[in-house]
Amino acid sequence: MTPLPLGQAWLVLVVVIVAELMDLIDTSVANLAGPSIRADLGGGPMTLQWVLSAYTAAFALGLITSGRLGDLIGRRRLFQLGMAGFTLASLACGLAPGAGFLIVARLFQGLFGSVMIPQGLALVKIVFPPEHLRRALMPFGPIMGLAMVAGPILAGWLLHLDLFGSGWRSIFLINVPFGVFAAALGWWVLPRHSGEDRSARLDVRGVGLLTAGSALLIVPLIQGRDLGWPAWTYVMIAAALVVFGLFVVSERRSDHPVVTRSLFGKRSFVVGLLIVGGFYAALSAFVLVVNLLLQSGLGWTPLQTGFALIPWAAGTAAATLLSGAVLAEKLGRANLHLGLAIAVAGLLGLWWTCAHWGDALTVAKLAPALLVTGIGCGLLFVPLFDFILGDATPEEVGTGAGVLNAAQQFANALGVAALGSVFFARVGQPSTHSYFAAAELVFGLCAGGYVLVLLLVGLLPRRAG
Repeated sequence: MTPLPLGQAWLVLVVVIVAELMDLIDTSVANLAGPSIRADLGGGPMTLQWVLSAYTAAFALGLITSGRLGDLIGRRRLFQLGMAGFTLASLACGLAPGAGFLIVARLFQGLFGSVMIPQGLALVKIVFPPEHLRRALMPFGPIMGLAMVAGPILAGWLLHLDLFGSGWRSIFLINVPFGVFAAALGWWVLPRHSGEDRSARLDVRGVGLLTAGSALLIVPLIQGRDLGWPAWTYVMIAAALVVFGLFVVSERRSDHPVVTRSLFGKRSFVVGLLIVGGFYAALSAFVLVVNLLLQSGLGWTPLQTGFALIPWAAGTAAATLLSGAVLAEKLGRANLHLGLAIAVAGLLGLWWTCAHWGDALTVAKLAPALLVTGIGCGLLFVPLFDFILGDATPEEVGTGAGVLNAAQQFANALGVAALGSVFFARVGQPSTHSYFAAAELVFGLCAGGYVLVLLLVGLLPRRAG
């Protein structure tokens, strides 16, 4: 396909960035609003975990197939479908009459988001001439970093304003005008044809097995603790392992595998899946637990909690820019080791801060540990996938990046489900002391997880590809 005129290409970039921001901010604001949602709609800890995990799990599962569907159906068509569906699902979230309705709406929101996001990135790469593509992709890092800083503050501000008595609903309803704007602009500027491969095929059996296995794993992890771990939860987890095994067998025999088979012959990719899983599972659990500790344990308002998270978000954004611009190229793989070591120090500092200050905790006392944790995490965001895919061929990179993105989202859901269950089990009878004890346990587990990830990083290539 011939690239578009630059003016139109930049407008395509605007549409795609709006889509990326809607997805990224939606995750962070839902984390902060979790306690308010639970207080309004009722339900136990399981309800909150489902509200958070439903989106990320559906997003992860959809990502695996949506790239291939873009070749079959058309990237413009799928992007517009994803944007419209995401916007309508956001409206449904904002109008949800109960917790069950909200969880279902979040599932659809994640599914439509997974359809939208991969098409957008593919369109950007197609509409820009090669000599302008790098410059077009440069804003993504800073904008994503800014979104991480702005997300918690935006959520706290919206909850504090309580516009028209909407409360937590405003964090979802705000997507509607932005979605309508992006869909209208996209209808005008997105190219009708974008290099689709009509010979591509979708492995329905593989997709079905992967979806079933993931659901069999996520459901018992979220519901098991709240129900006292009945026998069926263990049966479902065992069944998930069997179904994943069947998926592997199916992939080996398929003429059109969901995942390019040669990727699993590369050590860096296989190890990289473990690294991505460990890193993002711990990160999602850390963010969830900080919000629960400050709001449910200490009774802080969402606005206070949003401001308390500024050091973490600012440290993450600054380190993301520094890593992408300088450190990753100069230090190579050591940049990842450095980031994880700093993140471990930050989490241990957070554990000590909570244990030492208890209910005398303040924003100022939290700030140093949160800042250090954010800096450590931020050093990994930009270069991590480059190192994991460093020895992948050009034919493998697209599929590999899609699988890693899906693994990231699935790890987010798994972290909330598994470590969220550990947190609520430790809380037991709610009290300020029990919330602190539970948070300290999870912070320690997250730090231990990052130590394991740090050791695995040594198996990646010394330099990114």
